[in-house]
Amino acid sequence: MWSRAFESRNFLGAMFMVPAIATLILFLAYPLALGFWLGMTDTKIGGAGRYIGFENFVSLAKDSVFWLSVFNTIFYTVTASIVKFAIGLYLALLLNERLPFKSMIRAIVLLPFVVPTVLSAIAFWWIYDSQFSIISWVLIKAGLITRYIDFLGDPWNARWSVVVANIWRGVPFVAITLLAGLQTISPSLYEAANLDGATNLQRFRHITLPMLSPIIAVVMTFSVLMTFTDFQLIYTITRGGPINATHLMATLSFQRAITGGNLGEGAAISNAMIPFLVAAILLSFFGLQRSRWQQGGRD
Repeated sequence: MWSRAFESRNFLGAMFMVPAIATLILFLAYPLALGFWLGMTDTKIGGAGRYIGFENFVSLAKDSVFWLSVFNTIFYTVTASIVKFAIGLYLALLLNERLPFKSMIRAIVLLPFVVPTVLSAIAFWWIYDSQFSIISWVLIKAGLITRYIDFLGDPWNARWSVVVANIWRGVPFVAITLLAGLQTISPSLYEAANLDGATNLQRFRHITLPMLSPIIAVVMTFSVLMTFTDFQLIYTITRGGPINATHLMATLSFQRAITGGNLGEGAAISNAMIPFLVAAILLSFFGLQRSRWQQGGRD
């Protein structure tokens, strides 16, 4: 029986999948299940909790700071993702052309993504400093403003400041990934379009964009997921301030669970992020399904 089993491709395939399945259960499924359980308890740091059902979620529904963090997270994610895609696509199209020192330029473009997030955040923290900001200093010397800009002290200034920092860090990922997709498009398609008298805009609309759509769906999914769950950048630059104006759901969850000691409430905030993340994944999935015709399938 065992000899026949080991000769079966299905049995061998299942055996080879066991380590991967065990890893996923240990490091993904178990923490996720534990998070759901903690969200339904009143567990505190240093003490055992008791099951309270959906009381944490009911409490969050009445929490103005939680809803402010939801608004901040959506604003941060949508704004940064759109701008990152626009700039990244432009850079990808530019780097796909024949440029001098193209390899060096690609390496420079990648630098913001290679630098550790905390170091980038500390650099932006200094750039936005209320007393030593290089931006304010240049604008004052140019005669455009008369006093230093309070980047991190005003709620909306702080929101836009962290969005800019996230865009600076995330553009290289979008640009390099889309560049890889552009280089898979056959030049013969553009040659045929040129023979037909197509303009640059028409070539982009009818060749580049449709052929890139599967890559765009994947890139935007990862971009949205990484932006929505961003923690290090916000926590290092603003700690969620001023007056909770830059608190994302991830940073608020950390503040309530670790700093505040209420693990149950922090876990409930983390669980509240899941529907948004699932929606982003489903949007990408359906976008990929609509592009199946490019691989010879039905639309």
